[in-house]
Amino acid sequence: MTTDSSSTSTSAAGGISTFKGQERALRADRLGTGGLLLSVLAATAPLMVVAGVMPTTFAVMGIVGQPLLFVVLGVVLILFSIGYAEMSRHVHNAGAFYAYISRGLGGTAGAGAALVALVAYNALQIGIYGIFGFEVSGLLATYAEVEIAWWIPALVAALAVGLLGWLKIDVNARVLGVLLVIEVLLVVIFDVAALADPGKEGLSLHAFNPDTLTGAGVGTALCFCIAAFLGFEQAPVYAEETTRPHVLVPRVMFLAVGGVAVFFALSSWALTVATGPAAIVGTAQKQSAGLLFFLTESRLGGTFTDVLHVLFVTGMFAALLSFHNVVARYAFAMGREGLLPAAFGRTSGTSGAPGTGSLLQTVVAVVVVAAFAIVDDKPAGDPTAPVLHLFTWFGNIGALGVIVLMAAASLSVVVFFVRRGAAGAQAWRLVTSALAGIALLVIAGYTVKDFEVLVGAGPGSSLSWILPGTIGLALAAGLVLGLVLRARAPEKHARIGLGNEAFQLDKAASS
Repeated sequence: MTTDSSSTSTSAAGGISTFKGQERALRADRLGTGGLLLSVLAATAPLMVVAGVMPTTFAVMGIVGQPLLFVVLGVVLILFSIGYAEMSRHVHNAGAFYAYISRGLGGTAGAGAALVALVAYNALQIGIYGIFGFEVSGLLATYAEVEIAWWIPALVAALAVGLLGWLKIDVNARVLGVLLVIEVLLVVIFDVAALADPGKEGLSLHAFNPDTLTGAGVGTALCFCIAAFLGFEQAPVYAEETTRPHVLVPRVMFLAVGGVAVFFALSSWALTVATGPAAIVGTAQKQSAGLLFFLTESRLGGTFTDVLHVLFVTGMFAALLSFHNVVARYAFAMGREGLLPAAFGRTSGTSGAPGTGSLLQTVVAVVVVAAFAIVDDKPAGDPTAPVLHLFTWFGNIGALGVIVLMAAASLSVVVFFVRRGAAGAQAWRLVTSALAGIALLVIAGYTVKDFEVLVGAGPGSSLSWILPGTIGLALAAGLVLGLVLRARAPEKHARIGLGNEAFQLDKAASS
């Protein structure tokens, strides 16, 4: 065995020679089923969905059958997860989406997917800072009589999240888990209270009637609702850090999709029961994001509603942590494989977390929030206020990017198993992946078509193509990078998507 100091080091404890490049691998065996499930579910921010996404969908789209939409999307995402989960048994890589796409569609396509993932998850995370800052400043004004600009708590949160990004993932998982459990319990209490004290129409199941899904707003409502699920697909990102990735990752994915679909379907139904199906659209239009709090005030009292407001903020903080961890791990995977500078492909010596990727995400978030703060010359309640643009623009850019990634991943699953000669053995999984891919492409098409509605832009606004064009630009840049690597550095191109397997090959070659 070689003793070159560039490849080995000696353990002080026992003089055992270890591969110095181990810093290019995430620390294994740090997450069990519970920790992984909590980290994944935290990104869905259940209270943010119930208090924000659902009222918006009712009010803007006028779709009473939102509960049925969650059921339909749950089925689509279960179909997607069947092939995606099977892929996770064969590929363990912190760059999940782009790693899978690389294995199925090649390194160049994988490079394109990597840039899309990096932009999309950054956008999702940064967008939440807008609504987080808005809500915290509102809480301080209401309960502490302290007036501060929205961007101050947003920047403080960005720094706090960045600090936690340097800590162990199990620490973050505990923080996320406590906040998540409390959120879910409060929403369940509201659901029970709404069913116990229904509106004038009683315990009506009208919201599950297919006739409620007619009209021009259905396609756009699908875009809103699928964004509520985002987070479940992150499970494979943590595969290298789990005890048994081939077992835990699929298990967590199905638990997350199934649980989220049932929880959101029942909670949106509870909203329709509380007001009555005939009144839900009008009430949502009048109350906007205050719909849930308006309904809890009359049924559960002011104290419960006050606690709900606070948990609304902590739930968003949990989502910020979760998305931050994912972005950091994508940056780590890309740095390890030559798609970003090598410094991103190393972990923190103290915690084993992807520290450089965490720092990158924090810097980007701070810069974007600061930019929106500089141009903030309107009241937060103004629909043209930068704080609201930060949330809606970036949130929908991120959602579009993840929908595109899921569609591409569905195709890559089919190609991957066909090329391995396993089409027969995996036939039913390939069928489910193909069906999911088609459905996701339809949803992506509606998203691009109705983007001006999603971001509140006027007809003919340039934002309707500039904002979704961000994802297209990221894809194009990634494909160009992949082509350049294939031409000039074929050895790096061949490593795209290999992740820790490439590290193991390097380790063997240096022995």
